[in-house]
Amino acid sequence: MLERADSSTDVCTRWSQQTAIVNGTLFIYGGRAKQDSSQTDNTWNNDFLMLDVTKSWQISSPSLSGLPQPSGPPAIANGFIWHSYDSLFLYGGEFSDSPVVSPSPYSLWEYDISASKWAEHTSPSTSAGNASDGGNQDVQQAAEGAGISVPSLGKGWYFGGHLDGYTTAGWSQSVPRVYLKSMIEFTFPGYQNDAVESLQGNKAAGSDGAWRNITQGGLQESKGFTERADGVLVYVPGYGEQGMILGLAGGTNATFTQMIVIDIYDVANSTWYKQATQGGPPGIRVNPCAVAASASDGSSTNIYLYGGQNLKPYNEQTQYDDMWILTIPSFTWIKVDDSDSSPYARAGHSCEVWDGQMIVVGGYVGTNISCDSPGVYVFDLSNLKWQTSFTALKGSNDQSQQLSQTGDKSGLAGSYGYQVPEAVHKIIGGDGNGGATVTSPVAGATSGPLQTGQPIVYTMTATGATITQTASSGSAPGRGNEESGPNIGAIVAGVVAGVFFIIACYLGFCAWIYRRQLQLYKNHVAAAQRAAVAAPNEKTGFLSGHRSSEDPSGRGPRSTAANSAPSSNSNAAAGISIPPPLPTPPERRDSNSGSSTDDIFLSQEPSFMGVMMSPRKSLRVINRD
Repeated sequence: MLERADSSTDVCTRWSQQTAIVNGTLFIYGGRAKQDSSQTDNTWNNDFLMLDVTKSWQISSPSLSGLPQPSGPPAIANGFIWHSYDSLFLYGGEFSDSPVVSPSPYSLWEYDISASKWAEHTSPSTSAGNASDGGNQDVQQAAEGAGISVPSLGKGWYFGGHLDGYTTAGWSQSVPRVYLKSMIEFTFPGYQNDAVESLQGNKAAGSDGAWRNITQGGLQESKGFTERADGVLVYVPGYGEQGMILGLAGGTNATFTQMIVIDIYDVANSTWYKQATQGGPPGIRVNPCAVAASASDGSSTNIYLYGGQNLKPYNEQTQYDDMWILTIPSFTWIKVDDSDSSPYARAGHSCEVWDGQMIVVGGYVGTNISCDSPGVYVFDLSNLKWQTSFTALKGSNDQSQQLSQTGDKSGLAGSYGYQVPEAVHKIIGGDGNGGATVTSPVAGATSGPLQTGQPIVYTMTATGATITQTASSGSAPGRGNEESGPNIGAIVAGVVAGVFFIIACYLGFCAWIYRRQLQLYKNHVAAAQRAAVAAPNEKTGFLSGHRSSEDPSGRGPRSTAANSAPSSNSNAAAGISIPPPLPTPPERRDSNSGSSTDDIFLSQEPSFMGVMMSPRKSLRVINRD
């Protein structure tokens, strides 16, 4: 593939680009840009830039580097870059409308980071799988959807968006745009995904990856689950075997998605649910950006939603500069007070997280300013303040995970150094390190992973200046030649075996007590019969079973220590030999002296079920004898 001149880093404004952070490098691809404020066309580009976030820099002069402008990947905007730990995958996007550029048939473009090479995967098609179409369908190039990458799972998703004459080859410009509510899933080459039929049985995806078009995921088929574009997706680990994805904001030309109730996708089950939130939610909007950061102990994950715009009234859209936090699992919205130092209101920007800081790139700023250059901003997620510089932190791993989470692939990347803000932990409890005491949605969880699942919690133990952490989490699918985490089946089998062992021990203990008590009962019966032979004129019997005229229920008076001596009854008259009760034993003065119920246990033939229900009483009878 031919490579052209290095991409330009100096622009007046930049928006609708695709970005991703991989191993400490922020990549920026394509989008739209103006060289000066008067430019009105030719804004689409395929510029390819990088920014090193392992080093500190000022927002007035970020260390952007122009990479060779590729000749193969098209000039697109409003698509998405998925990424593994080794590659970038360019999906979707729309072609220029001024001048009009006809879309080409869709190909997936992959950038090998270590080799610095682009490769084309032509004519991709879907595979059959859970909650999907029947497979063997051409993958369509959607635009203005919401994307997310989860390298630890080896998968990326793109939700919603639209298809029209600027996205799809052969689509007439006279045919109206179609909005989507489906979600396309891409399994990265070399990774496993049992939700795809062709990969079941721990098979790994081939060099072209594997595609699944999810169209039947729970509420996805309901009328209340609407088509949308220009929203965002955020991944939260835990609360299910493979975590969950939240869909926020977005809309169509006519309707918009409110954020009082959030759409949640359970990754392992391929199912959409809804979850109500607490607190005043952000107003309806499209084109915001969002990132997530994890508390050190994993007890809360906090989602930061920034900016966007309201398209109503038509042709008079208003851009926002507000910052909101959605704290999980409380699902409480918190508005951040940062009005004194926030950048110009914007939409169509992108944001990434590294070392506990949100890095904002570009954005459409309306006509309020002529240029927004260099257009890179930094927000401190812990102190809730906009900064004049990005500060690279020392001591993290290549995913910038919290130290407590470095041994767990599912730990959120970019959270290193993050502290839960006071504005958050004063609502959910705990402190900067975590310790949230609100551990479930305030509005209640009616179904899905938030009702049955839990966060991945990490334990931190301080030893001098060294901190040792341990994590407990579920397994996640990985590469075919890599370990995929704990064996859940073995864990479940071990737990079940342990439960059965405890039950067996208890039954054995009860059997021993039953045999001892039965033998004791027989001895007492024999003694009573000998006494009866010695005193033949003495009447014997238990309490009468006939209905009392004073107690229509037939239950008779309750037996107490004072009236528990039995009287003669009709059974004795009928010739049924029933032994008399034993004499009351001498009073014990120790703290374990028994009650009248112990005597009743000796006055009746014991049963195994009775021993199981009251082993302590049976044991007292044995010990007293």
